[in-house]
Amino acid sequence: DEEEDYMSDLFIKQDVRPGLPMVRRMKEAIQKEEKQKEANEKNRQKSIKEEEKERRDLVLKSALGNENKGFALLQKMGYKSGQALGKSGEGIVEPIPLNIKTGRSGLGHEELKKRKAEEKLENYRQKLHMKRQANEQAADQFRVRFKTKQEERKMEGDLRKSQRACQQLDMQKDIDVPKETWYWLAPEEEDKKDEEDKEDECTGSDLSVSEKLHILTAYLREQHFYCIWCGTTYEDSEDLSSNCPGDSAADHD
Repeated sequence: DEEEDYMSDLFIKQDVRPGLPMVRRMKEAIQKEEKQKEANEKNRQKSIKEEEKERRDLVLKSALGNENKGFALLQKMGYKSGQALGKSGEGIVEPIPLNIKTGRSGLGHEELKKRKAEEKLENYRQKLHMKRQANEQAADQFRVRFKTKQEERKMEGDLRKSQRACQQLDMQKDIDVPKETWYWLAPEEEDKKDEEDKEDECTGSDLSVSEKLHILTAYLREQHFYCIWCGTTYEDSEDLSSNCPGDSAADHD
């Protein structure tokens, strides 16, 4: 071999960019590895199971011939290749598929595995159903609580409205002291001692807001012929009973 002339045109025409020889060597190594894999695959000795499967598939794909005794008997009885079984041709055309068991599990293992998968799926569905029911119940309870809270707030507002009306009407009749302490609105500013006394009185009454509202509206109707729902003071009890729809908000709705 002659020494390479680094001043020749052949050397100058070669691509001498940095890193290019490394890329070329990597490509050659990959190609060599792929060729080696192909050669190993060709030279690999097939296992007994693979050989049995290939022979079985080959036999199953090939049609039965006259040398098969069963097929020969069918032909003698008038059967032709490709037609359905049975006297009137209502039977099957293709033979029953052959299921080869290749695993080492015992009989019934697949059915057991399938049953366990179905039970697992059913348990998962039940959990989803129970979770959905729990969410629906929580939503219903929230709606009930929200509605109850709204009704309580409305009832408290109606009670304050009744207390304010009761105080004004009582004072118009020169009544300086309410029949019950809670019939009138408590003053916004008063001594700490008076506040504690009134709190004790309210606590000791043991009446709910709805009960107080019912008692106070009845008092206003009987004593002053006044209906808080109508916002009207009637002339007498007869005028009240004939012109006022009722003694509750539901009656006026």
